[in-house]
Amino acid sequence: MTKKALLVIDVQNGMFQEGNVVYMGDTLLQILKDLLSQARLTNTAIFYVQHNGSVGHPLEYGAMGWNIHSAINPQKEDIIIQKTTPDSFFNTSLDEELKKQDIEHLIITGIQTEACVDTTCRRAFSMGYKVTLVSDTHSTWASEELSAQQIINHHNGVLRWFADVHPSNEIKFNF
Repeated sequence: MTKKALLVIDVQNGMFQEGNVVYMGDTLLQILKDLLSQARLTNTAIFYVQHNGSVGHPLEYGAMGWNIHSAINPQKEDIIIQKTTPDSFFNTSLDEELKKQDIEHLIITGIQTEACVDTTCRRAFSMGYKVTLVSDTHSTWASEELSAQQIINHHNGVLRWFADVHPSNEIKFNF
């Protein structure tokens, strides 16, 4: 059986700032909590990716916005990967940590759909990982041209070239 890991990208306090909360933020957190519980029950590895923003950025390294959201606190056995670009693999230890655990299949969730989630899905695929994108467990903000839901829907369609795309209720972890 292929060993899986749950990857939670950039679900940090800065993405939930009053007046600028990521689209469907409460729902995203609830579904993530459920997925994290399922992953823990099956001893599936959990990786959090934490963006390190520059001074003044909502995810400024070390500031309150940088912390992983308290609704999904990492446990001591979880691995936290630090990054500075939308690519969770670029100049990080993610690939090395996945290989240490013989993980071949990534189940991807998180924020921001059209940036970090998209880039990480494509990069993981290019690196030979099997990728599953959880279609209802990534989010973003509206742009001038598109609603957040339109952006999410578009990426769920486009990323089918790089990942199996399934809603959270169809996700199965290792047993």
